[in-house]
Amino acid sequence: MTKMLKRVLRDILSEEENEQLISAFDQIGDIIIVRIPDSLTSKKQVIGKTLLEQVSTANSVFYQSSPVEGDFRIRQLELIAGENKTQTEYKENGCRFIVDVEKAFFSPRLSTERERIAGLVKEKEVIINMFGGVGMFSILAAKNTPCTIYNIDINPIAAQLCRENAQINKLKGEVISLNGDATQVINDQLIEKADRILMLLPERSDEFLDSALLGLKDKGTIHYYSHMHADKKQDAAKLSEEHFMSVNKTNAQIITSRNVRPVGPRFYQTVVDVKISKN
Repeated sequence: MTKMLKRVLRDILSEEENEQLISAFDQIGDIIIVRIPDSLTSKKQVIGKTLLEQVSTANSVFYQSSPVEGDFRIRQLELIAGENKTQTEYKENGCRFIVDVEKAFFSPRLSTERERIAGLVKEKEVIINMFGGVGMFSILAAKNTPCTIYNIDINPIAAQLCRENAQINKLKGEVISLNGDATQVINDQLIEKADRILMLLPERSDEFLDSALLGLKDKGTIHYYSHMHADKKQDAAKLSEEHFMSVNKTNAQIITSRNVRPVGPRFYQTVVDVKISKN
């Protein structure tokens, strides 16, 4: 995507301007979302028009004018070319997803991690996905494995889209969409229900760790996501292991850890897979 973005814009931007472009854009279904440096916002319309002309599968191009933020994890988008619509259909690993790129959190950049998690889920497991969004991780995990997944999200639009996505896909497992704060939902409905818990809110995982442990059975697995700074001599995944062990209050065994993706200069999203025993 990075090379494509720079290639299609080389005739309208100077070499210096092209180098200023943020490294990639996202295509979600027939929608492109592009991040543009402040120094190039005056050219956002021509950037959008060029992308729409060059990417044959795109019908809309939006400029992301704010970071993903707030409890609902949403962003502000400005139409710069094409149709003014934010809902589209996205396909991944044989599943279809209705997504609204402005009203509910969604990232196409986690496909490898979604596939990895789906491959770990075992038959008859009960899983709590604490920040499940429109159900991507949950539905892909339930596609080929008979299991029960509680997909929690505080955003009512994300929860509704998860319900719709569970209905339009043929699943061997069951995805139950729950709208509410993850802590409150677990306290009210899911104490000690889960064999496996996903904590896909890396910037706030420490805040919700006690709730995750409350939802876990006496023995189970937690996938603990976090953001880690690491210089060239450090391993961000190993740093995340150390961090988890420093905040954990139960018996824990690290299964594995990995860098999921870079999110900034020397700044990474990481995951630690942890086997927990409460006794």
